[in-house]
Amino acid sequence: MEISTKELSGKIALVTGGTKGIGKAIADKLASKGATVVVTARKPAEENIEHHFIMADLTNSGDIAELSKNLIEKYGTPDILINNVGGTSSPAGGFQMLSDEDWGRDIELNLLAAIRLDKAIVPRMIEKNSGAVIHISSLNGKIPLYESNFSYGVMKSALNAYSKTLANEVAKHGVRVNTVSPGMVKTTAMETFLQSYAQSIGKTVMEASQQIMASLGGVPMNRMAEPEEIANMVAFLVSDGASYITGTNMLVDGGTNPSLS
Repeated sequence: MEISTKELSGKIALVTGGTKGIGKAIADKLASKGATVVVTARKPAEENIEHHFIMADLTNSGDIAELSKNLIEKYGTPDILINNVGGTSSPAGGFQMLSDEDWGRDIELNLLAAIRLDKAIVPRMIEKNSGAVIHISSLNGKIPLYESNFSYGVMKSALNAYSKTLANEVAKHGVRVNTVSPGMVKTTAMETFLQSYAQSIGKTVMEASQQIMASLGGVPMNRMAEPEEIANMVAFLVSDGASYITGTNMLVDGGTNPSLS
């Protein structure tokens, strides 16, 4: 899916959670295509990054307002918005293990963060009749895993519905909105999740990983994705090559999803 080398030249891109993992891979890929990339995270990266950085906690509505203000004042309205930030610290074990606080954290990080940032940025895209928005969801939004990450999957399913609805609303204004749903991806966050899950069920990390793959119905490609493989899909969707694609949910899951849709 490689596309012309600098086709994003002159574009401004904001990538949330862009200092590590999938977010960093996306930021690096967009920059390699010529975009000016701004990344945001709760704290600066532990290692130097080559992109512009604005610190913000996207579970805080005040931080989102300040982020959008600083971004637009310094760089202008972004042409590309990648809502990548997400994750969960909620316990495994099913719905009875989840407190109101667990649900609240997952709602804020995996759904409301994107909704609030879209509300701050997308109206400006509408004003210039141009823009591309990507929501990074998860295969768990399509295949519920109640034992390992019940609330996370529910929030990603809600994000999928929100993204499709927003896409339908803003398409007539020249703004495209798409979702990318990775399966299991080889990141530090995934390693941390597997370690926590393994401890909670009394198994090794390898056994926990195999159990999750089995609960998904197996991964035909028999491996996790590399972050760069998710970034390749994102780079395509924000490019002119995807100019007639909006409202889609693109699975990058090694063939895991058993459904035809």
